[in-house]
Amino acid sequence: MVGWLLLSFGVAFGSAILPVVSIEMFLIGLCASQPSMPWLLLGAIVAAGQVGGKTLYYLAAKGTIKLPKPLHDRLHRERPPTPRRERWRARTKKMRARLDALRERCHRHPHWMAGTYGVSSVVGLPPYMATSVLAGLVRMPLVTFLATGFVGRWLRFSLLAASPALFAGWFHY
Repeated sequence: MVGWLLLSFGVAFGSAILPVVSIEMFLIGLCASQPSMPWLLLGAIVAAGQVGGKTLYYLAAKGTIKLPKPLHDRLHRERPPTPRRERWRARTKKMRARLDALRERCHRHPHWMAGTYGVSSVVGLPPYMATSVLAGLVRMPLVTFLATGFVGRWLRFSLLAASPALFAGWFHY
């Protein structure tokens, strides 16, 4: 059982950094194949892995972690204007203005950002990765980020871990 818990933490951490693996599908599959797994503990382990991985995004957005030079140079280099880039800038002008307005609103109302981040950690809307980055950009306190994210993710993943047993019980009657 300890092996499964360590594997779950690793998959959760990895999926938080590179979201090509669905931790939700992994968790449901694990609980369906290993029904004796303690779902509350598994939810906590996966939540810790997810929040740990997203903390890297938070710290990078906050400026605490410096990106590797090739990545930093690629993201922040000045590119010469081309017609294609100008069309893209014109198309995304409203979206960038809304993002700037949202960032400013989060600076003025830090509790609003904590609420949005908390809802995102449970429901997944707005996307959890985006709210993790936004939390770093608006300089949400690290303790608030970790506590809110962990509680929300623990609730989400505990319910997901319990779902195979619930469905199995429903189909037996």
